[in-house]
Amino acid sequence: MQNIKEFENIPITTYKGSVATKALAEEFIKEKYGVAEIKNMDCEHNLRTFNSWLKCGYRVRKGEKALKSYTFLQETKNGELVLRKYYRRPVFLFYYRQVEPINHNQN
Repeated sequence: MQNIKEFENIPITTYKGSVATKALAEEFIKEKYGVAEIKNMDCEHNLRTFNSWLKCGYRVRKGEKALKSYTFLQETKNGELVLRKYYRRPVFLFYYRQVEPINHNQN
């Protein structure tokens, strides 16, 4: 298992402060790792999508299940707003304890 300090120097995620996502993440972490792990939760550093972890040099361990949350987006075309309403898009997140560093020496 990685030390939480390893993840402080990776880029910040695109998390925008969603209360619902934070609550879902807390429940997921409590269930999987226990209440004591909540103190390590930082949505801006150690809760990311599969591709975001890859960009940071980590991969999700085989068999790990994602936390499902949602984000709300506005439709744009060529950078301009097309619709004034938001639409919901699912987001699958993984906690730092579900990933491992990518070892480029392995196949």
